[in-house]
Amino acid sequence: MPREKELEEGMKIVVFEAESWVKPVWSELEHEHEIGFVKEYLSPANISGHEEADIISVDMSILSGDVLSRFSHLKMIAARCTGVDKIDLNYCGKKGIVVCNVPHYAENAVAEHVFALLLSISHHIVEASERTRRVNFSWEGIQAFELRGKNLAVLGTGSIGRRVAEIGGGFGMNLFAFDIEPDWKWAADYGVEYLSFKDTLGCADIVTLHVPAVPGGGYMLSDVQFDLMKDGVVLINTARGELIDPRALLRALAAGKVAYAGLDVLPEEQAIREDGEQLATLLRQKNDMGILLANQMLLNHPKVLITPHNAFFSREAVQKLLDITKMNILGFIQGKPQNVI
Repeated sequence: MPREKELEEGMKIVVFEAESWVKPVWSELEHEHEIGFVKEYLSPANISGHEEADIISVDMSILSGDVLSRFSHLKMIAARCTGVDKIDLNYCGKKGIVVCNVPHYAENAVAEHVFALLLSISHHIVEASERTRRVNFSWEGIQAFELRGKNLAVLGTGSIGRRVAEIGGGFGMNLFAFDIEPDWKWAADYGVEYLSFKDTLGCADIVTLHVPAVPGGGYMLSDVQFDLMKDGVVLINTARGELIDPRALLRALAAGKVAYAGLDVLPEEQAIREDGEQLATLLRQKNDMGILLANQMLLNHPKVLITPHNAFFSREAVQKLLDITKMNILGFIQGKPQNVI
């Protein structure tokens, strides 16, 4: 923890991934602190000129020890997200860098996005809309399936997973869940049945993921897990791309084990975002070419609906996200840090 004297002085704060919607909240800090904005992800290529930052704020940037070591005065990382799996916490711990996140800000937005994906899949909304724009009113191949009576399997019952189950109950779905720390009271209140991981997958018509990714923790869903599922399952992932092996998902789609997938996240998605030229992206040595090729195949798969990691992006959630980020920074500067990882 920096000394109180240091905290009382003006801080140099650099905000990365600073799109237009991110900037307004920082105006309240500009009177006493130096604020810099960088639109791109934080990377070795754009650290120059910002090495003396006391505080950096990021969303999806990958903060390895090598990247963080370039900062000579770094005291705090204000993550504008809940998950911090992209930050080298071991390095931060050794260097005394405080890492703060924003918990529980987007449970409603993300849970609603789950059902936006699910309903778009179940009613073939994208294809039906595109057809109608072409003045094609045929119903061939776009017959819907109803959610009522389907088995919804929620993997992870934190604040988002619980909200998803609650919404699913409103649709008349049968609710099943897996969590390493079950919330038995909540389950009883909302009619949710906790099962083992294997049994949860085995009973599901729809599987939705709501767990954090663990660096080096491996995939939650790969070939073995897909084999446990019924044929024709629908898979929804709004959590982290690294939870699902995309190559195994492609195999499961080809075999009919997974009928449809709705994804708001992909593994190594930053590589796709950073570089518009596909070939240049695939040839980067730091990325797994097999994963990137699988991502490209998923992006163009007719049974896969993908959104650009925007499940959290509601007006209400964004305002809460930015307000809490600001309070995290002010709390740290005042020697009273909050939401510390």
